[in-house]
Amino acid sequence: MNTYSARPIAPSALDRLRVTDDAGRACAPYTATDGGHPLRCCLRPSEPGERIALVSYAPLRRWAAESGAEPGAYDEQGPVFIHAEDCGGPAPSEAYPFSRAGALRTLRRYDAGGRIIGGRLLELPETPAEGFDRAFAEAFADPAVALVHVRAVEYGCFHFEVRRP
Repeated sequence: MNTYSARPIAPSALDRLRVTDDAGRACAPYTATDGGHPLRCCLRPSEPGERIALVSYAPLRRWAAESGAEPGAYDEQGPVFIHAEDCGGPAPSEAYPFSRAGALRTLRRYDAGGRIIGGRLLELPETPAEGFDRAFAEAFADPAVALVHVRAVEYGCFHFEVRRP
């Protein structure tokens, strides 16, 4: 069981991204011919034949709009895959999404103002949930940490967010 909650992209943000992404481009859905694209709407890999879209997403900007933070230069955007239509979000899971032993992840820590205040490289161990739990516990041991973004090292893609419990 996960100690911390992996958060998908919020449904209200997905509704907007399915029209215009955070870079101002129109959403361009397509049918996936292969699977395995990490879907940030439901936190699972895509399957062949699903309608998906690759959109530009600014996770810190979205959080800052809710919280009143001012991330300034830390407001970055990058590519994420989502379903082209509402998928209902993630199914209950006892695993952190997109985790496999040996995968490299960056965990970026942000304060309540939206500024990076630390980070950590994590190579997922044989039991990925244990590695994530330790890394999140380490991050939230600092009372200044408000949220953590998990990203893939290879592409820098945003995978999911964990907020202070």
